[in-house]
Amino acid sequence: MIRRATITDVKQIQRIINFYAERDEMLSRSLNELYENIRDFFVFTQGGKIIGCSALHVCWEDLGEIKALAVQGARQRKGIGTKLVEACLHEARKLGIKKLFVLTYKPDFFKRFDFTEVDKMQLPHKIWTECIKCVKFPDCDEVALTREI
Repeated sequence: MIRRATITDVKQIQRIINFYAERDEMLSRSLNELYENIRDFFVFTQGGKIIGCSALHVCWEDLGEIKALAVQGARQRKGIGTKLVEACLHEARKLGIKKLFVLTYKPDFFKRFDFTEVDKMQLPHKIWTECIKCVKFPDCDEVALTREI
């Protein structure tokens, strides 16, 4: 089941995300950052446990970002990531967002949703506020993709 995340979900969300961050497969998230952005998050639950998460972050009047997409390893390739992205796409449409972007190490996954690879420099400077805190900045090796809604 997919639902909006709540405050009580934050520590489980962080465990899932930081599992992959420790393997250099995504960016880590602090508890503070997750609490501040909890309203952006969706979770996929099964048996009362969170096994996947994603976030839709509104960046500007016409731009949003799908981020923090993670599914526990044993549960991958079962359509959970797809459902989480679809939840973000649905929410973006409801909000009237015209364009979405992702920064990812898994571009082929997002290409299945009609995202197209772009040069990161094509993205507005406003999105770099999170990047400056990253240990990889300015040598980011994530791939940028965008999609019109």
